[in-house]
Amino acid sequence: MTALEQMVRQGDPDRHAVTIAAPDGARARLWPLYAFNLEIARAPYLTQEPMIAEMRLQFWADVFGQIASDAAVAAHEVATPLAELWRAAELPVALGEQMVAARRWDIYKEPFGDDQALLEHIQASSGNLMWLAAIALGCGRRAEGPVRDMGVASGLANWLVAVPALQALGRQPLPELRADAIAALARQGLDLLARARARRRQVGRAALPALLTGWQAGAVLKRAAREPAAVAEGRLRPSEFRKRGSLALRALSGRW
Repeated sequence: MTALEQMVRQGDPDRHAVTIAAPDGARARLWPLYAFNLEIARAPYLTQEPMIAEMRLQFWADVFGQIASDAAVAAHEVATPLAELWRAAELPVALGEQMVAARRWDIYKEPFGDDQALLEHIQASSGNLMWLAAIALGCGRRAEGPVRDMGVASGLANWLVAVPALQALGRQPLPELRADAIAALARQGLDLLARARARRRQVGRAALPALLTGWQAGAVLKRAAREPAAVAEGRLRPSEFRKRGSLALRALSGRW
């Protein structure tokens, strides 16, 4: 097991569970992306000092500056393979920069102004990550719409699951905590999921390992829409048995 895979296995077991079944070439392209996502997601929580957290994120902003200028990237267990992937797959530098910038929200405790602001944050993080993964696996521009819709829907599902943990850390993860507001937000996620799946044919099968990472989104969003209190109570996540069973079925059918 490579260091990158070990990092993803420990820090992001759901994405690891999907990617481990992918072809070797796909895994080699996905591990650097998912390890990078973990690095920037953790950066704001490794210190209580906002300035230090900003410096950690600035390191990654500098990495993308180096990639853009074709300069050497500082030796680093994640940054080095990430830069190699970015250049080999010709990934858009702006998307990586947006992912880094989005994580600055985690440093501070300002609430989102409304649902749109939250969804834009998720687009810049989860939406960009899924689209980058799809590009790295050979997806063409035609697939961007459905891939991004899937990325935001799955990102919103993960966000709702994380609400109790974010609140415990002093963050305000949702614009409104009323049951009807949470249910409406979950329904927006379900609409995105339905729109993505309606355009499934625009996404090539090679991108399946990227899209399958959102395999739990439907179940989580449906429960949040039906039972909004489950969000704050931390009761959204399906059982491990159900998770693995639904992943196996979707992987076999190829219908993310």
